[in-house]
Amino acid sequence: MSLGQCIRSKRKSLNLTLQQLAFKTDADAGNLSRIERGELGVSESLLRKIAVALETTPANLYAESDATFAQNETNKNQVNEHAPSHLAKQVESVNSTSAKDFVQWFRSATPYIHAFGGRTFVIAFGGEVVSEQQFIALSHDLNLLASLEVRLVLVHGSRPQIEQRLKRDSITPLFHNGLRVTDNAAMEAVKEANGAIRVEIEALLSMGIANSPMAGADIRVASGNFVTAKPLGVHDGVDLQHTGEVRKVDAIGIQKRLDDNEMVLLSPLGYSPTGEAFNLSLEDVAVSTAVALDADKLIFLMDSEGVHNLRGELLREMTAEKAKNLLRNVRETEQAINISEDVTYYLPAAVRACEHGVARTHMISRHIDGAIIQELFTLDGIGTMVTELSLESMRQANIDDVGGILKLIEPLENDGILVRRGRERLEMEIDHFHVMEHDNRIIGCAALYPFESEKTAEFACLAIDPAYRGGGRGDKLFYYCASVAKQLGLKSLFCLTTRTEHWFLERGFTEQGVEKLPAEKQKLYNYQRKSKVFSKTL
Repeated sequence: MSLGQCIRSKRKSLNLTLQQLAFKTDADAGNLSRIERGELGVSESLLRKIAVALETTPANLYAESDATFAQNETNKNQVNEHAPSHLAKQVESVNSTSAKDFVQWFRSATPYIHAFGGRTFVIAFGGEVVSEQQFIALSHDLNLLASLEVRLVLVHGSRPQIEQRLKRDSITPLFHNGLRVTDNAAMEAVKEANGAIRVEIEALLSMGIANSPMAGADIRVASGNFVTAKPLGVHDGVDLQHTGEVRKVDAIGIQKRLDDNEMVLLSPLGYSPTGEAFNLSLEDVAVSTAVALDADKLIFLMDSEGVHNLRGELLREMTAEKAKNLLRNVRETEQAINISEDVTYYLPAAVRACEHGVARTHMISRHIDGAIIQELFTLDGIGTMVTELSLESMRQANIDDVGGILKLIEPLENDGILVRRGRERLEMEIDHFHVMEHDNRIIGCAALYPFESEKTAEFACLAIDPAYRGGGRGDKLFYYCASVAKQLGLKSLFCLTTRTEHWFLERGFTEQGVEKLPAEKQKLYNYQRKSKVFSKTL
């Protein structure tokens, strides 16, 4: 059962309507309905309001969804053992389908497996992952990545553990503009908390229990004084004392450990040449380390499932510039209800990482089991990815693109929407094609056949991957081809179509007779297909 289904079940048990829940949470009933159906993600702040309205907690909602899944698996096994033969056959059919889905997913993950081997990932997570017993599941995913020869650097936080020790010692925590004022007493708590976390993480990464995901694991963990820090000093008249910021990361020292197939573990602590220790922020250590190592990925595990826009929609990917615009809008909006507190910490860090050369920063939920695997090894991911530049681009096709183009156009050829082209013809005409890529994967194509004597060109073979339709990509590809035609000195475009005439009419094309086609094209016109002719002046 998904989180949305758990919310719906809990709401029904309390006899609440969607409108009543919307009133209690100050949310839109339509968005709540989409959340329950799994069509829209839920921000952490909204989830807290929903949990209060449903007389529960976010943790219980997550736990119930996991427990329901586990019970379903148990029931499935019991049916296999005791059910009549016709029910057993039904379950066997379901299991067979699941096996096929797994095989299909595993095959689709192959390009990522090839791409990630030897790459460096920096993974950052708060102290809550350890205190709430979530690191055990995370260690299984880290072991999997390590087995795929991914070079891993872990950066842990320690805020809840520090707060626990300060409370134990009856010390009142002091903060200034979100920064902890770390006096001598607080620094002792910081050292104790980080030491305890480090020991616990190293112990969990040392497991090798048989019949578990850690069976056969041989993870060696390296820690040390890799981070040099300096004091933040006095801010607005407040001395932050032992609170500091990263001055330098010993990238060479970390690289040596990674070259020795060790996993590096960093605490939010830094050391100065004078022998002092400083309390650092998790985000500062993670970003500085990723930049120093020229890491391929920086991954933040946080409370919310990713970054939502002001309408509450989960953003699967965004550029650093778009992230800065969102943060600016948040500052200017009095009630940014869909932006969780941890996003305000991690999103600026992601922007900083991108601007300093880290190719991709991922922000995913720590509450979802296997979130890292789902984010890294599936096409759409599960959280938000921040990149310096857009993942989509358009260019002229080359011979290596033939396979990707065929995959796009063959379904449309089978439906009679496009004229059938064989591989041989496509290879001969590849210089006329232009492609749209998303993360180095071809998701769209179109062809431009110039008739230079008539100063016109045929726009043909427009196709967009079904998974990427509805986002205006057909328009982008069309206007890209139109700009190419202008650069060639052409004055107009024409097209032949049997099914999509309205699409072209909406973009300024007008219907013409066959006699208006270039003479060479008229000779090739298929009167049995009876395609309509449309043209547009550039």
